[in-house]
Amino acid sequence: MGYPAVQFSRVVKAYGEGETEVRALDGVDLTIPTGELVAVMGPSGCGKSTLLHLAGGLEHPTAGAVAVNGRDLSALDAARRAALRRDEVGFVFQRLNLIASLTAVENVALPLELGGMSAKEARPLAVEALASVGLSQQLDRFPDHFSGGQQQRIAIARAVVGGRGLLLADEPTGSLDSRTADEMVELLASLPSRFGATVVLVTHEPRFASWADRVVFMRDGQVVDQTRTTPPDEPVVAPADELVP
Repeated sequence: MGYPAVQFSRVVKAYGEGETEVRALDGVDLTIPTGELVAVMGPSGCGKSTLLHLAGGLEHPTAGAVAVNGRDLSALDAARRAALRRDEVGFVFQRLNLIASLTAVENVALPLELGGMSAKEARPLAVEALASVGLSQQLDRFPDHFSGGQQQRIAIARAVVGGRGLLLADEPTGSLDSRTADEMVELLASLPSRFGATVVLVTHEPRFASWADRVVFMRDGQVVDQTRTTPPDEPVVAPADELVP
């Protein structure tokens, strides 16, 4: 049996020192199995985004260990952590961070080129990734020529291009209208079965969490509950007072 996609072991993340110390995460134990969609919910400031940043190696824990596919991120030097983020982890945020001066296909190909692939080799893989999220036309247009929903699809394609196995999505529907947001979450929910990817989705919306295999509830930097979800047409019911924004 393989390693889980992400493993948190007694993880603490603190900012500041002494009387000014704030613990964004406070002793988190959490296993995220490979090939699942896991939704993370909880009030604003409870540590959801910090959890994603640690899972992707963007930040380091103050104490405890974070492992991705069995590798303790703290044991990796800066170059190997950067390679892991580039080759194995995809990020999708509310702010898409698409590069305005690059076309859609160039944005998606960029991680592959940063990994040493030539532009000629990277382009067909980028085109394939864009087609997998429903974009196969006018790929040489710049991002601002696409709708918000289409730009989010470009960001998802960039996150999964090259067979990345872990996708971390932090409130990716926040800037989208309701219909487009529903389409985005349905697309994210399809990635585990289509590509074997693991998706961790931070969301405030119970209806989006209903697409997940499991829902993790957080409060005050701690995991306070986990549950398997109901079918996607039935809303997730959170523990009392867990989801106050």
